[in-house]
Amino acid sequence: MPRVKCIKCHREETVLRAGFIRGKQRFFCKACDYHFTLYRERDNEKSTKRKNRSTTIIDIAKAMGIAVSTVSRALKDHPDISLPTKKAVREIATALNYQPNTLAQGLSKRETRIIGVIIPDIETYFFSSILTGIQHAASNAGYKVMISQSNESHEAEVAHTHAFMTNWVDGLIICHSKETKTFEHIKMYVKKGIPIIHFDRVCEDMETSKVLLDDMNGGFEITNHLIEQGCKRIALLGGPRHLLVTKKRLDGYLKALKKNNISYDPSLVCYTDLSIKSILDTVDVILERDKSIDALFCISDIGAIRILVHLKEKGIKVPEQLCVAGFGNEPMGEIIDPSLTSFNLQTFKIGETAAKLFLDQIIEGEDYKVKTKLVKGSLIIRKSTLRIPQ
Repeated sequence: MPRVKCIKCHREETVLRAGFIRGKQRFFCKACDYHFTLYRERDNEKSTKRKNRSTTIIDIAKAMGIAVSTVSRALKDHPDISLPTKKAVREIATALNYQPNTLAQGLSKRETRIIGVIIPDIETYFFSSILTGIQHAASNAGYKVMISQSNESHEAEVAHTHAFMTNWVDGLIICHSKETKTFEHIKMYVKKGIPIIHFDRVCEDMETSKVLLDDMNGGFEITNHLIEQGCKRIALLGGPRHLLVTKKRLDGYLKALKKNNISYDPSLVCYTDLSIKSILDTVDVILERDKSIDALFCISDIGAIRILVHLKEKGIKVPEQLCVAGFGNEPMGEIIDPSLTSFNLQTFKIGETAAKLFLDQIIEGEDYKVKTKLVKGSLIIRKSTLRIPQ
């Protein structure tokens, strides 16, 4: 038999045969007091036939005749493993096409490098653009994003939250559904120290980092612009009363009325469930009830766009008879005729900011202090409100 080199110290003259193990010749090196077996190409051929499972560190240990713990430490570049052994282990790992199980490694450290994201509706530009911002920041940090949508259902939101936490994501970025009024499903994980970041629809009484939209300023800018265009009777179409975004945009609306010395008329503020049917039904009620209304401000661009179509079908001219403004800067608003005046919320930046807050909390750990970030927006003036040339 040809001389055999020790896989640890690479000497030949100190290597002796030391019986068989699992049908393979076992060797012993007197110089480094080390037992080993030789890996052969046919061992690799056998392993490739195991189609039912991937190669594990146990397979590498068997092929080399060393302890599984030694293989594990060698692959992790542990300082108590010699360089020759590390080199030999890596060579055999490559030959056996070994791929580390990153999920298992993450679970052992309570780390998966996956961020769970729950949003109400993935189909809208608003949320899809925010997701793009989240994924951009997460990817740059080596994280993946797992997405779930609640479809505006509190029950679904609760189920998705528990599913994410059961499957050991590193934490959660969430915008609550319009039905959500209780937050115990989030509070229980915050108490455990799991990173939770809120954006848009947030829970104010919870100690979590939050990304807030420029809602109050946006409500003010839109309303003030309509007043500058000569509008005095501006109807506001909000969402559900309990939503923070509804409250903040209403605050901006009221602030603009006060600034321009226009009396507040509660009958001009209407609440909807943000569905298209609810919004259009409310528009019909408003127009039938009060012929003096000269502007409609909908806090949703999707709703405002459908209002434009609805008014055109009714033969009402925009902006000559009625100005219409939205909120959110949906791309369709620029294409529709007349183009829609709106407030640009910088959605990509909102997502990016939420992801960065999440990563900050992961990095800082117990030293992390919750933060609230406001992403500033800007008014986009288009034809749907332009009565006076700019």
